[in-house]
Amino acid sequence: MSLCLAFVIGGGLVADADTIPTATAKYDGFADYAKENKMEKSDVSCFINKCGDQTKALFSNPRGIKGVSCLGRCKGEQSCATRCFAEFGSEDLDSWLSCTIEDNECVKVPKSVDNSAENLGYESVIKNFDPKSLEGTWYKTDGLNPNYDLFDCQSNTFTSTVGAESDASELDMGILFRISRPDSFGGGFWENSITEHMVVDNVGENRNLANPSGRTMHTEGKMYGLTFSENWYIIGESDGKSDIPPFKLVAYKGHTLQGNYEGSFVYAKEPILPDAAIPAVKEAAAKAGLDFDKFTRINNSCPSDSKPLNDSNAGIGTSTTDWIDLVIGEGGVIDWIVPGWRGEYESN
Repeated sequence: MSLCLAFVIGGGLVADADTIPTATAKYDGFADYAKENKMEKSDVSCFINKCGDQTKALFSNPRGIKGVSCLGRCKGEQSCATRCFAEFGSEDLDSWLSCTIEDNECVKVPKSVDNSAENLGYESVIKNFDPKSLEGTWYKTDGLNPNYDLFDCQSNTFTSTVGAESDASELDMGILFRISRPDSFGGGFWENSITEHMVVDNVGENRNLANPSGRTMHTEGKMYGLTFSENWYIIGESDGKSDIPPFKLVAYKGHTLQGNYEGSFVYAKEPILPDAAIPAVKEAAAKAGLDFDKFTRINNSCPSDSKPLNDSNAGIGTSTTDWIDLVIGEGGVIDWIVPGWRGEYESN
């Protein structure tokens, strides 16, 4: 997905120094729901009776303990949660989130979210798009949604899925990106590498798939233990054969438990979108009702003068303070079991 790392954990507004949430005027989905309603208490017995193995595995792992607390402090904020997974992510944490939030609803989340907007497409979508033109490596150079699109050093590599080489009706997308730590907290970055599987609509046997929005391709699955679904629309492109350098302009719409989201970004074959391509990108964006002047250039400079902060041993040490924070601190166990016990979710 377009880095729609949407996480649905409640808690306080303040995160660790390494996981400071970005300033956003509005949270969506779960976070709005949490602020606008008095949240239900979580099912304490569920954590043991239905997710006992996952809970034991997670809380036997000090790294997992810090990951849970870190997520709890993010209060659904995207960039903050992404940094938590970069620093403390593990299979144990993924399994625990999947079991307690989605599979068994130990942690209560909003239901019956209206996802109909996801199927409102774009009239200017490229007809008869050739998915083979995506094969290879592309840089994500400019993005519209600050919560999803603007991580540093983004490149995506597309290959035809085994068995779909003839028409590229299915693509595997390798995603590389960095998450920066603010300079005021030491600087540096975490590197992330994930893979998604894309199904291309209106190609081969996929022509029989329901496609009311006219989407170009779609993906769905689980990332960090939580389910997502996303539609992609190719709304502009150049094959590079004219005076316009190669580019793809992508718009997307999707949803997670946190709610609906949408955005747009540009792929190019160079880390910075060439000036010669900008007029064509602007024109394609305008036809889709988007304003390219509102896009932000992604930092693809990717300096190599420092090593990534990724460390498999991060968080393996704990102190008395860590255990106290786990229970009563912001994002701790009580925040999970009795959301809003401090009164932060009370309706005004």
